[in-house]
Amino acid sequence: MRKIAFFAFRGNEMCFAHLLLNAIDLDSKGIKALIVMEGEAVQLLKPLEESKNPLYLKAKEKGLFDCICRACSAKLGCLEFNETTGIPLKGDLQGHPSMEHYIAQGYEIITL
Repeated sequence: MRKIAFFAFRGNEMCFAHLLLNAIDLDSKGIKALIVMEGEAVQLLKPLEESKNPLYLKAKEKGLFDCICRACSAKLGCLEFNETTGIPLKGDLQGHPSMEHYIAQGYEIITL
């Protein structure tokens, strides 16, 4: 089975909507897709949760979110909120999620 890990770095909600569309599409076609929230993107969770964004909620319901970066959440002041989302926070690479962790599991990495 093909596996894709999307690393979301940009804090632009429109850009992130395209990532969500693609992750949901791949999942619906039998391709394992995961989303890792990194960089500025960790700040998107609060507005997406509060607005009840349908694409975000669908991806969350399908279990597509693997983790949120602990270090970026702390640095950007959203750690406390992100801890309430039900999405795990990870930081096995000096506080950040490690791409190597996903590569070792056979994931292709796509960054946006």
